[in-house]
Amino acid sequence: MEVSETRFNDPKLRGLAYQAALILVLGGLIAFGVYNAYGNMIARGIPLGFSFWNEVAGFQINLHLIPYSAMSTYGRAFWVGLLNTLLVGAVSIPLATAIGFAIGAARLSPNWLLSRFALAYTNVLRNTPLLLQLLFWYNAVLRTLPGPRESLTLHNIVFLNNRGVFLPLPVPRQPAISFALSLLLAVALVAVFRLWAKRRQERTGALSPVFGFAAAAMIGLPALAALATGAPFSFEMPKLSGFNLKGGVQVIPEMAALVFGLVTFTGAFIAEIVRAGILSVPRGQFEAAGALGLHRGLAMRLVILPQAIRLIIPPLTSQYLNLIKNSSLAVFVGYPDLVQIFAGTVLNQTHAAVQVMAITMAVYLAISLLVAAALNAYNASQALRER
Repeated sequence: MEVSETRFNDPKLRGLAYQAALILVLGGLIAFGVYNAYGNMIARGIPLGFSFWNEVAGFQINLHLIPYSAMSTYGRAFWVGLLNTLLVGAVSIPLATAIGFAIGAARLSPNWLLSRFALAYTNVLRNTPLLLQLLFWYNAVLRTLPGPRESLTLHNIVFLNNRGVFLPLPVPRQPAISFALSLLLAVALVAVFRLWAKRRQERTGALSPVFGFAAAAMIGLPALAALATGAPFSFEMPKLSGFNLKGGVQVIPEMAALVFGLVTFTGAFIAEIVRAGILSVPRGQFEAAGALGLHRGLAMRLVILPQAIRLIIPPLTSQYLNLIKNSSLAVFVGYPDLVQIFAGTVLNQTHAAVQVMAITMAVYLAISLLVAAALNAYNASQALRER
């Protein structure tokens, strides 16, 4: 009796017993939920499997990066929606990062007008709902543009109207192979020169013109290859045909509104993260950089940002994840992303709610985990570099 009481009073054993009981309760609730959902799906004739995946979709999608028609399958529609979602993320994340770092640095500028503009930008964009901003870009800006016949044009090369932005389409020619090889060679030379410049600086303290060399190599070698072998690309120009423009690349207004909204909104939050990261660096680092003769821009790039980046990356990761998840608001401006196509049209036609929503949630979870893992790996590499 004393032995059993002693074991019951053992905090470790008692904790294990509580955890086991909690797991049993949760398992029971999950089992009950699955059984209840199964019974309801059977009673209402809702599909239980994924047989709908290979059925004909029967609807059009106005933007698809892979071949698609109304006779394509629901599985094909899923891949179209996924690629459209990834396209928005791939375009928006770099642009939001560039705007965020520029506005964040401008917030700390000694120029009164520039700093106040950055302050107004961050305050207005951060305190306005994203959905309202998306509707503003779509309805108040893009939909009020003139029709195709009255398009705003830049030397008949770029056209802007209420059906989107029309840009020249580059078409590869035979010299494109030589052009690509010269570009790869330039990248390799820049990497080697950067490594040599770093070791030289560690050994002697002398700085090498890495940026100038990189610019010369990345521009010069491809230019020489183009002069030797001919133009690597021809361009298909957009032209007015009937009531619309034909040819070139069309950026539909739904995508433009979504990208503009996501970039400006997320860029405002990134700006505050960058500002806070820079201010976290001790003031003595600024003074030490100035004592070494570094002007403000060089001091920021070589001294301040490398120290601030360790504090910037964790909250920056959260903003990237928010941008990807916020792209699901595309349904309100009609952009055909994964949510609108798969969790909207496909769900309504197949009624496979559990399967469709599970797949959609799994996709967003996988994208978020991959982005977080990439940025965590970069953050870890910065920590190793500091050591």
